[in-house]
Amino acid sequence: MLQRCIILLIPALLIITEAGAQEQIAGLQRNRYVSADPVKKSSRAGSKSALELPFFDDFSRQSPRPNQDLWADNFVFINNTYSENQLTKGVATFDALDAGGMLYATISSAGFRSDQLTSQPVNLGYPATDNIWLSFYYEPGGLSDMPELKDSLTLQFYAPLEDKWYSVWRAAGGSSVKFTPVTINIRSERYLRNGFRFRFVNYASVTSSQNDFSMIGNCDIWNIDYVMLDRNRNSSDTVNTDVAFRLPLRSLLKNHEAMPWKQYQQVYLQEMGAVIPVSYRNNDTITRNVTRFFEIFDVTDNTLAHAFSGGATNVAPLSNVRYNAGLIYTYSSPGEDSAVFKVTAILKTDEFDPKSNDTLTYFQRFSNYFSFDDGSAEAGYGINGLGSRNAMFAYRFRSYTKDTLRAIRICFNDSYQNANKRAFDLMVWADDNGKPGDPIYITEEVMVENTEGVNSFYTYKLPDGVPVSSVFYIGWRQRSETFLNAGFDSNTPNEGRQFYWLNGSWYLSQVRGSVMIRAVVGAPLRVTAIDDIKGPENELIRMWPNPVSSVLNFSRSGGQVTDSWIITFTDMSGREIMEVPFSEQVDVSSLRMGMYIVTVSSKGNRRLTGRIIKTMF
Repeated sequence: MLQRCIILLIPALLIITEAGAQEQIAGLQRNRYVSADPVKKSSRAGSKSALELPFFDDFSRQSPRPNQDLWADNFVFINNTYSENQLTKGVATFDALDAGGMLYATISSAGFRSDQLTSQPVNLGYPATDNIWLSFYYEPGGLSDMPELKDSLTLQFYAPLEDKWYSVWRAAGGSSVKFTPVTINIRSERYLRNGFRFRFVNYASVTSSQNDFSMIGNCDIWNIDYVMLDRNRNSSDTVNTDVAFRLPLRSLLKNHEAMPWKQYQQVYLQEMGAVIPVSYRNNDTITRNVTRFFEIFDVTDNTLAHAFSGGATNVAPLSNVRYNAGLIYTYSSPGEDSAVFKVTAILKTDEFDPKSNDTLTYFQRFSNYFSFDDGSAEAGYGINGLGSRNAMFAYRFRSYTKDTLRAIRICFNDSYQNANKRAFDLMVWADDNGKPGDPIYITEEVMVENTEGVNSFYTYKLPDGVPVSSVFYIGWRQRSETFLNAGFDSNTPNEGRQFYWLNGSWYLSQVRGSVMIRAVVGAPLRVTAIDDIKGPENELIRMWPNPVSSVLNFSRSGGQVTDSWIITFTDMSGREIMEVPFSEQVDVSSLRMGMYIVTVSSKGNRRLTGRIIKTMF
C-alpha cells in the first residue's frame, strides 16, 4: 500500500514551485488523539435488532471516536477544535486520515475516497405518510483545509432488500460557509424498510502543487453536527430544542495556557483573569431560560476551591451568547512546585434538552513551563520555499522573576516518510525593542524528534541553563529548505508573539494560531524519566518509568503506607478511569495511550498528584 501511495504522489511532486520563502501551514500526517484511542468492536456487533426512531447525535461525547451504539464505523474524528462555528460543543470531522489516525494509503491529487460515517441499521418500516425526514448541518473547511471544487461530501442511503447504496445528496467544496442545514424526506419504499442505513462519504484530493514530502498532510475537511432522523417532520424542521455550550473552556490566565507555579505566585494579581468566558447557543426558535454555574476544584489539594452561580438569563431564539462570568478568585494551592485546577461550567436547562452538551471542563496546569498553546495540534507550521535555508522562527516569552531556562519543548508533527527528520539549530535570543535581538544561546545541528503520546512534545535540554529575567525568545534556525512541520494550535491566538526571519529581517507572524513550543524554567531537569509526587511533611512519592507501557512503579518516603491509601488514574477530560490500593507496582497496561493525572489519597483527604504518559510499548 505504501508503494501505491508513493507512485500516486510522484506526478504532484515533480511540479516545482518558484514561490519564495514564506510561512506555511500544512495538514497533519497523523492524528495522535485518534491513533492513541484503539478501535473497538461495535457494542452492537452481532445484534439482530435495528435501532428505533428517533435517531439523534450531536457529537458532544468525550471520546474522539463516534458513538458505536449509533454508528457502525470509526473513521471520523469527534472533536471541538476543528470548527469555530459549531452549534453545540462537538462535531464529527471528515478528513484524509483513516481510522488509525494516519493518512489514507490511497491519497492522490486525482481524488480518493476517504472518511465515511455509517449509521447502524435503523427500523424504517413505516408508510411514507409518516413523514420521515433526515436532517443535519454541514460545514466545509472550518479551521482547517477547505475542500476544492472537485472534492465533495456525499450522503448515501442503503436499500435493505436490494443490498445496494444510492447517493441522494452531494455538497461540493470551494466556498467558505458556516454550518448549513439540510433536510431530506425519505419516501421511497426501497428505503422504508427495517435495516435501513445512511452514510456520509468524503471524497478528497491532495494538492497537486506540493513538492515537499514534509508538507503532505491532512486536507479537505468537512464538519457535520446535529444529525436527526425521525417521523412526523417536515422540510422546515431544522429546529433543535436545545440550549448548549459551543466552544471549549480556555485558560483563566490573562496571558498563558500554562505557566510555572512559582512564577505565577509572584504575579498572580496581574496574571489572574477577572472572568470565566463561555460561549453557548439557543438552537430553539423560542426564547429559553438558562442558569449558569461555575466551579473551580483544586485537584492537588482535593478541595472545592471556589463555586458560584452566574445567575439565570433569557436567551433569544437562534442566537449565540458570549458570557463573561465575573470571577472573584485567585488560584491558590499548598503545592510548592506545581498545581492543577479543574474548572467546570454548567448550564441548567429544561428537562427535555440533551444534557451531554451542558457541561464544560478545563484543567488549568501549573508546573515548570510557559505555554501559549492548548496542547492539541490541528496543523503543522514551517517556513518553506526558495530561500528558506537559514530562516528562523522565534516565540516571545517573559520571565517575571530571575530564573533559568532549562529546556525548550517543541511538538514536531509526524511527516510523510519522515521527510522533516532534518537538523536545525536551537536558538535563544535576547529582546531588542519587541523583536528578537542578539542570540544568547545556540545549539547547532539538533534533530527534529518525536515522542509517543498525544502531544509529542520533545524536550531539548540546555545543559548549563540560560539565565532569564525578562523578555526572551526561543525557536530555531533552519539548515535546509525543508518544512520542519512543528505542531500548530489553531485555537489559541499568538497575540503578536511569533516572529520569523528571512533575508536579514524579522517579521511579525501573520498566521492565526500558536506554534507549539514551550519554555521550561526553574531547577535542573532530572536525567531520569521519574515524576515525583510531593506532599506535606517532606513526604515524597516517586513513580517511574514515565512514559510507561505496562507496570508503573511507586516508592514512598516520609511516612508509613496504610491500607487506606489508594491510587486513582484520571484522564484529561476529568473521568476517573482506574482506582487501586497503593502498591509498589501497578499494572497500567489496560489504560489507553495518552496522558493521565495520578493521585494518591488516604480516607478522602489530601491527594498527592502527578502525571504520566501511557504508551503502547
